[in-house]
Amino acid sequence: MNDSSNPADEIIERARAVTEIFRQKKATLALAESCTGGLCAVALTEIPGVSSVFLCGYTVYSNEAKRRDLGVSDEILTRCGAVSEETVAALLRGLLDKTGCTVAGAVSGIAGPDGGTPEKPVGTVFIGVASAAGYRIGKFLFRGGRSAVRRQSAEKLFEMLIRQVY
Repeated sequence: MNDSSNPADEIIERARAVTEIFRQKKATLALAESCTGGLCAVALTEIPGVSSVFLCGYTVYSNEAKRRDLGVSDEILTRCGAVSEETVAALLRGLLDKTGCTVAGAVSGIAGPDGGTPEKPVGTVFIGVASAAGYRIGKFLFRGGRSAVRRQSAEKLFEMLIRQVY
């Protein structure tokens, strides 16, 4: 990205690519977003006609929302924490079960500036995608302030979604 680029434009372009590829593959998408706070859903809804592929998005910022809306267990949240591979896997399962989408995407992380620990510093983000082809979940450490971490998380989720349908 060059200095004159608007980070929001970059995210919308990635959302446009996801939309086109999902249309071509006749895939449908549901999202669960925590640290991104709906940023991916907002970018997707900038694309005219995205409703042909984007079914719904859940902003599950609190542990209560993760439990209530997508069935993440207390045991996972207590043992592993909200920012973990296990939580993202549970979010993906909840999306697939609840929405009937063909591809699910989920993100949970620590955008900062507070909330980090030595084991999970600020910028730690787990991002996952799931479909009939399986689950892919990665752990990432993004740099920068809160907005930068959120933007990088959204961009990585879109990249992983494209890879999942190929």
